[in-house]
Amino acid sequence: MPEGKVVSSRVDLNRMLEELAKHSAMGAGGLALFIGVVKGVVDGRKVRELEYEAYEPHASRALGEIAREEASREKVLDVRVYHRVGRLKPGEPTLYIAVAAVDRKTALEALSRVLERVKHEPPVFKLERREDGEFWVVGDGKRVKRGQGGSS
Repeated sequence: MPEGKVVSSRVDLNRMLEELAKHSAMGAGGLALFIGVVKGVVDGRKVRELEYEAYEPHASRALGEIAREEASREKVLDVRVYHRVGRLKPGEPTLYIAVAAVDRKTALEALSRVLERVKHEPPVFKLERREDGEFWVVGDGKRVKRGQGGSS
């Protein structure tokens, strides 16, 4: 059953993969997994931590909708999306996406679509704390120094 939600702790990967592997009885031949982690260096600067905040329950609702919509596509059998919140250090997992599909090509294509949607649709906010200050991460890798927003 497709699922998407905001979580405050690590996801049990073994359990998630066991649940998805059950779809082999329905013809699943491919499981694709993506795990996003906190980068330790951005723009040549050391990252101390990322703080993720989500506007709930809207963020979980959006993640669930993405999972359900993508799982309803032809040859896609299941989608799981879990986005962490809180203060995370470099190397810690932040985003988990798993897809079960009838073949590897479908699984990888679905995973790519889900990832792009997760980067843009749910109201999840990321503050990057680095050696040269704090930056809001907006859009595809764009950073805005905290306190230096646009004009009012």
